[in-house]
Amino acid sequence: MNVGAIAKEKIDAWFAEWQELEFKIHAAHDARNGEAKVLMEQATVLFERLVQEAGEEVLPINGVERITFIKAKPGQYACYRQLDELFKETKKRAARLRLQAAKS
Repeated sequence: MNVGAIAKEKIDAWFAEWQELEFKIHAAHDARNGEAKVLMEQATVLFERLVQEAGEEVLPINGVERITFIKAKPGQYACYRQLDELFKETKKRAARLRLQAAKS
């Protein structure tokens, strides 16, 4: 685990970027204009970069299977919801790992 990569400031920066994409993805799904797939692919890359930089420990349970599901059909609304949940769970896990590292 890269303790520096799970620092609150770094994690917050990743999630600020996700929130911007999340807003656009949600709007694309509402508009049904086909842009959601491209935005989801960008968001998936963002998530994978986060996990790569922070370390596999931040990946939630079944994270690999869930990201595989998302990558298979990124244009589906269910995949968008799944990715949103992955980001939320990853943020919580990073906070927990930060606390554990501080105690050590």
